[in-house]
Amino acid sequence: MPPIISVVGKSDSGKTTLLEALIKVLKQRGYRIAVIKHAVDGFEFDTPNKDSQRLSQVGSEVAAISSKDTLVIFRHLENDMDPQELVQYTGANCDLVLTEGFKRSPYPKIEVIRSEQGSKPVSPPEQLLAMVTDKPLDINVPQFAKEEVAEIADLIEQKYLVGEEDGVDLYIDGTYVPLDKAGRNLLLRTLVAIVSGLKEIHRWRRLSIFMRRKS
Repeated sequence: MPPIISVVGKSDSGKTTLLEALIKVLKQRGYRIAVIKHAVDGFEFDTPNKDSQRLSQVGSEVAAISSKDTLVIFRHLENDMDPQELVQYTGANCDLVLTEGFKRSPYPKIEVIRSEQGSKPVSPPEQLLAMVTDKPLDINVPQFAKEEVAEIADLIEQKYLVGEEDGVDLYIDGTYVPLDKAGRNLLLRTLVAIVSGLKEIHRWRRLSIFMRRKS
């Protein structure tokens, strides 16, 4: 699973602006980035009476709109999913997942603070990767100004992206299932051996397998 980092902070603190800048810098460095924004109170994305909304409303679990360079997917969820569960839909083929919001999630956080909004972080200290602030804070966490996007990207790269090991993720019925080291290595070696034995396949980086069982 790609690393997940949450950008959090109060409303209008500059979270989205920071995310936009980080994505540009990390993309320039060759990384594939996925972004998940948490909408606490729900949202309306599709246009009323358009085909995608009509097909979704009549009961399909998934509705999609596809063009030559864009894919938009609407999927019904039974509950508010954790970023770890959402990765299978949004970021499985990426190097890093950045989220906006998800303050209650356990993932490393970059918190954005503006001095006029207060100076006390909302994140637990043990979850803080860095602070982005316009005024130095009395906290033992790396602190950056909002303009120091390259330096923040350096921190993320050094801590989570450089020297990343091979990995494999297992989802069962849409739920992420953590594997111990032995199980992960066994599954990884088995899949690599199968794919490497295919004559049509030469160099590859990512593999997706979808399996269904009859009732």
